[in-house]
Amino acid sequence: MKPLFKKIVVRILTAEARAVLRRRSPKIVAITGSVGKTSTKDAIFAVMSEKFFVRKSAKSFNSELGVPLTILGLQNAWSNPLLWLKNILEGAMAALGSGRYPQWLVLEVGADHPGDIKNLTEWLRPDITVITRLPEIPVHVEFFPTPDAIKREKAYLAEALKRDGTLVLNFDDDDVMTVREYAPDNALVTYGFGAGADMLGSLMQIRYDEENSSKVPRGTNFRVDYQGKSVPVHVYGSLGAQHVYPALAAMAVGASLGLNMIEMAESLGKHRGPQGRMRILDGVKGSVLIDDTYNSSPVALHQALDTLQEIEVSGKKYAVLGDMLELGKYSIDEHRKAGKHAAEVADVLLTVGVRARDIAAAAMDFGMAENNIFQYENSVDAGKELDRMLEKGDIALIKGSQGIRMEKTVFEVIADPDHAKELLVRQDAEWENR
Repeated sequence: MKPLFKKIVVRILTAEARAVLRRRSPKIVAITGSVGKTSTKDAIFAVMSEKFFVRKSAKSFNSELGVPLTILGLQNAWSNPLLWLKNILEGAMAALGSGRYPQWLVLEVGADHPGDIKNLTEWLRPDITVITRLPEIPVHVEFFPTPDAIKREKAYLAEALKRDGTLVLNFDDDDVMTVREYAPDNALVTYGFGAGADMLGSLMQIRYDEENSSKVPRGTNFRVDYQGKSVPVHVYGSLGAQHVYPALAAMAVGASLGLNMIEMAESLGKHRGPQGRMRILDGVKGSVLIDDTYNSSPVALHQALDTLQEIEVSGKKYAVLGDMLELGKYSIDEHRKAGKHAAEVADVLLTVGVRARDIAAAAMDFGMAENNIFQYENSVDAGKELDRMLEKGDIALIKGSQGIRMEKTVFEVIADPDHAKELLVRQDAEWENR
């Protein structure tokens, strides 16, 4: 979409969304952070939708355009001007209509550039604000003067809380906890694994199923304690703390609304995390894939590698890592840190992209044999080579920034490519044509 046309569309849709909020007065949960927004949004929706009429942001609609689209219940028209005009007309009808409207909106809110969240909070006032994680070197950092500037941008969502609103914070992240100072008078609920968290997680472990005489990782089990009550929670189809933290955040939101702990745990047990976020997929020749291809950032990549290290396998561990984008001056250092970590965890390393060459170089510097390191210019070639390498009992973690399109690597090695549209990210026509 051309910049001027986009600016006009955003302005009109924002006006329509504001009109809807004034007329319908839905309650709002707004989620931000530099890691885990979408998984947290989906987990919150899973918990709340059992009791309330709820609408959530589609996919990762978290921008100045995505938030109004969610409020209006419209789809992304991508680069089609006629569909955008149709959206504008339907948005006007939504602003004036009188049909049934959700009690709650669960909105993901992102910050790609300075002012993104500050501008949004001029008209968006959440009832509940959730802050997930604020790592030292976040994604999009190249567009901000410093990492602290990103953290300040995220904090605007806490400042925007309604007077009787609730702030939900990741207790284990010291930077997240400093957000409290921006909403000192609001109710606070914390979540995490550290002693002192209100919604306290513990005993996290990988769930294995016995399949064809082999142990296959299929999910994550953990326990949650809150105000003297304790429940087991089972997250199926996804691995790692990357899905436990969203579950804890969802239960913290639910607890603030008086929802039952056991019922929330049951809702999360039925929930499946979003595509491309540490999803477990069956691979070719009896292998297992960890599909973490939605995006990549330093903290998310290190979490993914930590999870790969914990998994018990009978075969080899593969790390298939693409460029991490939008890191600016931090790029070389962060890719080298990733290479060191990969050398400690994986038996075989495949890299994709120019920046990921620093991952390969650092892995070699820190002890990985050169004949176990393979470098590729594009994700399809990496996938074809991985297809030749994988054997029964092997596991492959596949991850990279959105622009590197690492889901194309996964497509080459999934056991059931006919169901790629349901299993993988970025499978709609607009992405396929890029």
